[in-house]
Amino acid sequence: MESVTTADLILELNITDSEVIAELEQFADATERDEFAMKALKIGVLALKQARGQIDADMVRREGERLMVDLKGRLDQHEQLLNERMGSVLKEYFDPKDGRFSERVQKLLEEDGDIEQALKKQIVGDDSTLSKTLSSHFGEDSRLMKLLNPDQKEGLLSLMRETFDEQLDSQKRQVLSQFSLDEENSALSRLVKELKDNHGQLSEDLEGKIDEVVKEFSLDEENSALSRLVKNVDEAQKTITKEFSLDDEKSSLARLQKTLTETLSQQQEANQKFQEEVKEALAAMKARKEEAARSTRHGISFEETLFEVIQKESQRQGDIATHTGNTTGLIRNNKKGDAVVELSPESAAPGEKIVIEAKEDRSYDLKTSRDEIAEARSNRGAQIGLFVFSKKTAPAGLEPVVRYGDDVFVVWDSEDEQSDLYLKVGYTLAKALCVKGTALTADQQADFEAIDKAINEIIKQTDGLTEVETSATTIKKASEKILKRVDIVRTKLMREADTLRENTDALRDAMGE
Repeated sequence: MESVTTADLILELNITDSEVIAELEQFADATERDEFAMKALKIGVLALKQARGQIDADMVRREGERLMVDLKGRLDQHEQLLNERMGSVLKEYFDPKDGRFSERVQKLLEEDGDIEQALKKQIVGDDSTLSKTLSSHFGEDSRLMKLLNPDQKEGLLSLMRETFDEQLDSQKRQVLSQFSLDEENSALSRLVKELKDNHGQLSEDLEGKIDEVVKEFSLDEENSALSRLVKNVDEAQKTITKEFSLDDEKSSLARLQKTLTETLSQQQEANQKFQEEVKEALAAMKARKEEAARSTRHGISFEETLFEVIQKESQRQGDIATHTGNTTGLIRNNKKGDAVVELSPESAAPGEKIVIEAKEDRSYDLKTSRDEIAEARSNRGAQIGLFVFSKKTAPAGLEPVVRYGDDVFVVWDSEDEQSDLYLKVGYTLAKALCVKGTALTADQQADFEAIDKAINEIIKQTDGLTEVETSATTIKKASEKILKRVDIVRTKLMREADTLRENTDALRDAMGE
C-alpha cells in the first residue's frame, strides 16, 4: 500500500472470495468493474463504521441527498413513461376517430347495427315476438275477440241478449198470469172469487169497475197499466242492449273495450321497457363474466391466491413459505395458521417465523381477528402474525395496513393485482418486526428508532393510496391531483422503505460479523 496524496489512496487487492469474484466478473469493462468495486468497498467501510458506532453523519446525509436526487430522476423518468403509456392506452380506447370504444358504440348505434337488429327481431314484422304475442291475445282468432264479436253465438253480447230476453219473457208471463181469469190461482181469479164469496152476485157497477180493472191489464189498450209496463220493459231492454253495443262509442261495452285497449297498450310499453332493462342487465352480467374469465386469478380460492403471492415475494427475498392450512400445529387438533414464512439465514433474524392467516368471511371483525392470529402464532410457533382480510368482507372503515403489537392486518383484493402492494408492505412490516424482536448481545444492539419511524410512515402512506384509487375513478377531471399524489406517496414510501432496508441490512451485517 502506497500513499500518493492526502486525498488519494492506491490499493492492490488479491481477491479470493468466490462470491466477490463472481460479482466482479459480471462487468466486462474494467472501468465499470473498478467503479463497482469502489462502491462495494465504500459500503463495507460504512457498514463496519456503523457497527463500531463511528458512522459519519455528514457523509450519510450527503450520500442520502445524492441518492434522493438519483431516485427523483428515476421517478421522473417513470412518471413520464407512465404518462406516455396511459395516454397511449386511453387514446387506443377513447379516441373519437378510431378508438375501440367509439368503434363499438358505432356498431351498436349505426343503421342496421346490433341494437336495431335486436329491436327488429322483437317488434318488427309478422314473425316478431311482439306481433305473435299480440296476435295470440288480441287477434281475430283470439278468445277475447270471439267473446266480444256480436256475430258469434257463443259471444258475450249474444249470451247476454239471450239471457235478458229469457228473463223478460219469463217476467212478462208471470205478470200476465196473475191477471188472467183462465188461471184458477191467479191474483185476479182469487180476487173475483173472494168478492163473490163475500158479496154474492156482483152488481152491474161492480162488473163495470172490474172491466175497467181488466182493461188496465189488457195489452189491447195502449194506455193500460200492463201496456205501459211492457213498454217500459221494452225500453229497458233496448237501453241494456244499447249499453252492450260496440256501435255506440258511449256504451258500457265500448268504454270497456277502450279501457282494455289502453291498458294493453300501457302493458305493452311496460313490457318493452322491461325487456330493454333485462337486455342491459344481461349485457352487463356478460361483460362481468368475460372480465372475470380473463382474470388470471379467476376460479382460485382466496387462500390459494394469497399463498401464491406470498410464496413469490418470499422466494424473491430468500425466505421460505410453507402452506400449513391442512396440517395440525403445536396445539393438538388445531389447524390455525394458513401459511408460515421462515426468514432466510442471511436475514437479520434468521429462522424467525411469520404466520399468515387469510379470511374471506364477514363474521370476522378486528377483535375476533386479533384473537385468531394470536392463536395461530401459538399453534405455529411464530413470533409475528400477518392477518389478511378479503376486501369483499373486510370490516367497514378498516385501513389497508394496520399494526397492533406483534400482528399486522392487511386488506387485500385477490382479483386486483394493484392491491398486492398492500400485501407486500404488510409482509415487509412483519419481517421488520421479526428483526426488532430478535434478542441481541450488548455489542449487537442497533438503533430501532429509525425502523419504528419507517414502519409508522409506511402504514401512514398506504392510506394515501386509497385516495389515489378514488381519484383514479375520475381520471379526466383529477389527473393532475392523481399524479401529484402518486409522486408524493411514491417518494415517501420509497424513502421509508429504503430506511427500513438499510437498518435491517446493517443489523444483519452486525449479527454476522
